Amino acid sequence: MSTGAVVMMIVSIGLVWGGLIAAIILLRRHPDPGSGPEADLHPEAPPGTGPPGRPGR
Repeated sequence: MSTGAVVMMIVSIGLVWGGLIAAIILLRRHPDPGSGPEADLHPEAPPGTGPPGRPGR
């Protein structure tokens, strides 16, 4: 492999792993409230029970 190919491979691997690490850090700081084992304990409201004056979804 040429030097350019090795450099591009290292850059692309760094982008993929860097994105994965950034996503993990983001989710640890701001967890998604709709996922995980606690999501089953708080089901969403049934359709049509939204705030007054707003149609149900």
